Amino acid sequence: MAAEAEQQHQLLSTAVHDTMPGKYVRPESQRPRLDLVVSDARIPVVDLASPDRAAVVSAVGDACRTHGFFQVVNHGIDAALIASVMEVGREFFRLPAEEKAKLYSDDPAKKIRLSTSFNVRKETVHNWRDYLRLHCYPLHQFVPDWPSNPPSFNCTLANIFKREIIGTYCTEVRELGFRLYEAISESLGLEGGYMRETLGEQEQHMAVNYYPQCPEPELTYGLPAHTDPNALTILLMDDQVAGLQVLNDGKWIAVNPQPGALVINIGDQIQALSNGKYRSVWHRAVVNSDRERMSVASFLCPCNSVELGPAKKLITDDSPAVYRNYTYDEYYKKFWSRNLDQEHCLELFRT
Repeated sequence: MAAEAEQQHQLLSTAVHDTMPGKYVRPESQRPRLDLVVSDARIPVVDLASPDRAAVVSAVGDACRTHGFFQVVNHGIDAALIASVMEVGREFFRLPAEEKAKLYSDDPAKKIRLSTSFNVRKETVHNWRDYLRLHCYPLHQFVPDWPSNPPSFNCTLANIFKREIIGTYCTEVRELGFRLYEAISESLGLEGGYMRETLGEQEQHMAVNYYPQCPEPELTYGLPAHTDPNALTILLMDDQVAGLQVLNDGKWIAVNPQPGALVINIGDQIQALSNGKYRSVWHRAVVNSDRERMSVASFLCPCNSVELGPAKKLITDDSPAVYRNYTYDEYYKKFWSRNLDQEHCLELFRT
């Protein structure tokens, strides 16, 4: 019982916070400076239903080169499914504290877990976030271990509601990711199947992020500046509340939700495979005092054992390899051994 009480205490979503606990307060030099954020900038938007394939490929390549982030519209994932996924997430975080405590873990290696902040075992200052981490490929391997509460997370084959929502979303996001790999590969002058084949039998996991109302949002982060260690991230944003910000030309710009859009960000592994031509950029999540916010991030990750590095076709005398070869297992362990906001992990793999 004592351990369960401690787990409940760790989670932000088990209470309303009228004052800011000291363990979330950043030193003054590390605070988000929300007054300096560019609020009216636009990140690129790519219409995947355009009949002009060459234009789509060109737009994806330009976005990867200049921003490392872009939004996709007409992506093929049904709006009703997207709304249902968000509602399932909200239901989960409304569960009683004792229910959520059953899933709590601060072990980064655990594939199904509810946790808080980012890596509480290493951090000196925590982040204003709870999250549910779900591994979701292959589905049949992980679904039995997913939460059984709320009922929409029940994972038996008989639960059609479950399969239609989270399971279908995972499958469709994966297919969208593979379509984007093809466009990214072609935009680099590579064969369309290059990224998917090189990354191997990819793992996939999901983070359902919950950012409660925060009494003093200017003192903390939902997540501090970081890059994603995987290959590609597909983010379902709360369409009512902004919070994602991207570093572009030395300025933090707000990513404003666009109805029906999904946000795509290039991970470290595509930066490496592109030999640094495409950017895995710094991004962060901020919080606010008015409303809670949710997002659902889906991560496509290389097979742990495949060897990664710049595509041979992109290495020339004028453009030598920027990064050495390595396995994703090596990279991911290095990423988790550090603080989230340290130097870009890829810097440790330069030639």
